Amino acid sequence: MQLTVWTYEGPPHVGAMRVATAMEGVHYVLHAPQGDTYADLLFTMIERRDRRPPVTYTTFEARDLGKDTAALFQTTLREAYERFRPEAVLVGASCTAELIQDDPAGLAKAAGLPVPVIPLELPSYQRKENWGAAETFYQIVRTLAAGRDAAADGNPSSSEGATRHPPLPAGISPARGEIGGFDAAANPSPQALTQSPRLQGCSLEDGGTAGARSISPLVGEMPGRAEGGDAGIDSSAEPEKTAADVHGEAAHFAPREVRRPTCNILGPTALGFRHRDDLVEIRKLLGAIGIDVAVVAPLGASPADIARLGEADFNVVLYPEIAGVAAKWLKRSFGQEFTTVVPIGFGATQDFVAEVRRLAGLPEADERQGEKGEGASTEAGSNLPWFSRSVDSTYLTGKRVFVFGDATHALAAARVATEEFGFTLCGLGTYAREFARDIRAAAREYGVEPLISDDYLDVEQAIVAAQPELVLGTQMERHVAKRLGIACAVISAPVHVQDYPARHSPQMGFEGANVLWDTWVHPLVMGLEEHLLGMFRDDFEFNDGAKPSHLGAGARVAAEPETSAAPASAAAPFPAAAADGETIALGWLTDAEAELRKIPFFVRGKARRNTEKFALERGLSEITVETLYDAKAHYSR
Repeated sequence: MQLTVWTYEGPPHVGAMRVATAMEGVHYVLHAPQGDTYADLLFTMIERRDRRPPVTYTTFEARDLGKDTAALFQTTLREAYERFRPEAVLVGASCTAELIQDDPAGLAKAAGLPVPVIPLELPSYQRKENWGAAETFYQIVRTLAAGRDAAADGNPSSSEGATRHPPLPAGISPARGEIGGFDAAANPSPQALTQSPRLQGCSLEDGGTAGARSISPLVGEMPGRAEGGDAGIDSSAEPEKTAADVHGEAAHFAPREVRRPTCNILGPTALGFRHRDDLVEIRKLLGAIGIDVAVVAPLGASPADIARLGEADFNVVLYPEIAGVAAKWLKRSFGQEFTTVVPIGFGATQDFVAEVRRLAGLPEADERQGEKGEGASTEAGSNLPWFSRSVDSTYLTGKRVFVFGDATHALAAARVATEEFGFTLCGLGTYAREFARDIRAAAREYGVEPLISDDYLDVEQAIVAAQPELVLGTQMERHVAKRLGIACAVISAPVHVQDYPARHSPQMGFEGANVLWDTWVHPLVMGLEEHLLGMFRDDFEFNDGAKPSHLGAGARVAAEPETSAAPASAAAPFPAAAADGETIALGWLTDAEAELRKIPFFVRGKARRNTEKFALERGLSEITVETLYDAKAHYSR
């Protein structure tokens, strides 16, 4: 844990709070001191939700530490249940309460509540917010979905029998298909698998329905099913019987030939960057393809919805940081494949459509789907391809862009920037260390140095060194870019209130591609206009005292008189090392600074660096207008 002015992620219990706040019928009892209730502000003030999070704090004080804080937790737990009557309860400790080691899991189990109680072990001093959200969602899915499976086998679950499942390495990219370790109870031997009531009559010796080749040692995973094949399934059975055998439930599915394919959408949470808008867009897109959405989780899902996740044909993972681990568990347990393409940008959305069609068993679509124009649907169309081909986009070609954010949005932004806008990527990074390998692999492909850091000062130094013309990052990069005079657009959490607009503004899907077009291009266009206004500030027609031509006979309000004359030189000279190693106090004169500001903002940084280098090589301590133009002539040769 690091104390800092800004932070990219909060402690893991904030991630758990995001999941609990997104769901219905769930309450989170958090063992925490009085000061940790600040997290409520994140939802009510920044996200502007109409109700506070479903969280009850024990809010112990310093004087309570000399008493029985464990009894305080149990009292708070019972009172919270009696007041809110949730369908499921999450229990955990904040970073401060973790130090007193009261064991909320054991205390909650001893309370004997008549609803599922899901304990959360979130190491606040090793992990952060996104990991906490992923671990919380995984524990909820594993407890509630597996609980229904056990009930179908004649072993109903209760709060007394609820198992605290060992945490998996949340945040691993589903594209790599990595599997974390489990405990022995969750990884039975092949002999134990054949003794399960759901697999009675299956032989490991023959190559039949549950042979050694079709059953993976990974918690009943059926690779054939996961890969779209029929391994582990009796192909002679009726379609509805087959579905019931795979999911371990009563046969209530309609035959596959007479129903539309179904999927779950996993990943959207409260306090997520445009998650609500992305969800609307993806639901619309899936419906247009011909796929029904069974459950959206965690946003808007109840414990009953989580229990029926296994009924869908496959899962759509929108945010791997949140839903990657849960999707892997659902694949191992129910044979559900999941998507690996995040539909941010026009090209990625087309790839996403192709992937979900393949997973749903639907025929391939028109390769131009989503593009406005002849032979394409205009309802779900995007203007981005037209803009990329238009003459208006040519001035953007080659613009240097620096990308930083969470892994999902950073990787997507890098692809959109290079393939659809024609930008040149000069930096790529993330604060999500769990996805460091994905970022490093992408950085190698783009030929840039990866930046894996959760320190905004390191990111600022990288931006200064790269000298980009556009920064795509978080709210921290917005402040950094403003201070450096660089155009910026926010693409990732953490964000502030202005990035939770009341209007519909998705990042995903074909409409999301339109939003990216506006969001990324406008800072560059407005920055160019501002530069032109600055260049002609002394012109007789555009100076501050001139009458605006578009206002008729109106007169401009007189500006306040300046109180003091401009200094003869710029700010105090800064020390720099000359070629011979001698330190020189290098400073820009006022007229040289004014001349430098006439250079377009997107090359101004390069001009400044070249001029300072030219002056140091010649041992000059002051930079004049002549030095600026001499340097320009020198480097132009």
